[in-house]
Amino acid sequence: MASRTRNVKTLRTVKDIRKAVQLWRKAGEPVALVPTMGALHNGHLTLVRAAQAKAKRVVVSIFVNPTQFAPTEDLARYPRDEAGDLAKLASVGADLVWAPEPAEMYPEGYATMIDVKGAALGLEGEFRPHHFGGVATVCCKLFSQVTPDYALFGEKDFQQLAVVRQMVRDLNLPLAIVGVPTVREADGLALSSRNRYLGPEERAIAPALNAALLTVAEKIAGGGRAGVAVKSAITAVERAGFTKVDYIAVRDAETLGEWKPSSGRPGRVLAAAWLGRTRLIDNVPIAAVKS
Repeated sequence: MASRTRNVKTLRTVKDIRKAVQLWRKAGEPVALVPTMGALHNGHLTLVRAAQAKAKRVVVSIFVNPTQFAPTEDLARYPRDEAGDLAKLASVGADLVWAPEPAEMYPEGYATMIDVKGAALGLEGEFRPHHFGGVATVCCKLFSQVTPDYALFGEKDFQQLAVVRQMVRDLNLPLAIVGVPTVREADGLALSSRNRYLGPEERAIAPALNAALLTVAEKIAGGGRAGVAVKSAITAVERAGFTKVDYIAVRDAETLGEWKPSSGRPGRVLAAAWLGRTRLIDNVPIAAVKS
C-alpha cells in the first residue's frame, strides 16, 4: 500500500518498505534512515540534509512510538501533522517516507522488548524508566525493516543517541549511527516538536535552560567545580520561571557515566526541566578544561 503527496512516496507496510529498499540495494545505492516521530521542524530537515551527504537514498520514518510513552505521558496529544511533514520532506528531496500504523509495528500478540542498561541508566532513565526500552525496541525494528547503512539522530536527545549507539554496538547491527549537532533558534532554544506546547510567556522563558547549561560548561572549562556550577544553574533556571528541574548533570560524553575534568575525555552538561506542562531537555559540550 502506498500513497504520494507532492511526489514523496509514503509506504505503510513492512513488505513494501523492504521491497523498495531491495531495489536500491540491487542498484548499489547506499541508504540512510532518519527516524522521527513526525511534527517535523528544521532540526529534522537538517538531519535529512546530513543523510543526503552520507547516502544516495534517504528514508525518513514517521511513527509516534507508543512503547516509549508511559500511561501518564503525552502520547495522545503528541503533535501530529503528516500532510505538513510530507510537504517539508518534499522540499528537501527525501526519497521515501516510512509511516506504518501502530498495528503494523506492534501486531496483535507482539511480546518482545529490548532491555537496556549502560547509557540508559540515570538521567532520563531515572525519570522515564520505560522510555529507552521503547526507543531501543522501535529503533531495532526500524533498522531491520529499512536495513540502512546509516541512521542519523540529533544530539538534542543526547542520551537517546548514546543508547542507540550502545544497542547497535552490543547487538552487532550492520549500520553506522551518526549524531548531528542540535539545531537552535536564534535565542538558543533547541528545536523540538514539543516546543509547540509552549505559550508565548513560556516561550520567552524557555531559552534560560540553554543559557544555564552554557554557563555550567564555561565554569567547568575554566576550572570551576561541577557541583557548584550545577547548583547555581538549577537556581537560575528556577528563578527564570521553570516550574521544576528534573536534573542538570555533568556526564562523560561517551558513556554518560561519571566524568572527571582530569580524565581527558569529553564531557557533557545535560538537563531536563518543566515549563508549565512542557518538559524540555537540552545539553551542551564542555570545552577542554584549563589546567
